Amino acid sequence: MTSAPAPSRTDVVTIHLDDAVLADGLADVRWLLHDALLAGARQLVVDLSGVQHLSSSAVASFLSAHRTCRARGGAVVLRGANRRTEDLLHRTGLWRVMVLEPARAVA
Repeated sequence: MTSAPAPSRTDVVTIHLDDAVLADGLADVRWLLHDALLAGARQLVVDLSGVQHLSSSAVASFLSAHRTCRARGGAVVLRGANRRTEDLLHRTGLWRVMVLEPARAVA
């Protein structure tokens, strides 16, 4: 499941990813990030709670988006990453660059 940014300028955009979106290839993920940045997002929240495996190429896309957000005074926040993804971010040192958040509890 994904959510597209609103047409008006918004500072924070949340993108929900799941394994089905990632299975279709990285082009969809890159377009989602690109559209959010074109809409003027300063902060991107990427919800990874529905993702079991995240490739290093996907993480590279997040890093590219992070550079744009950082230039705007924002950041990329990775929410709900599983242990495997957290390990990948620690091995690459990107845990120091991107913000990691635990998954939000459903009320």
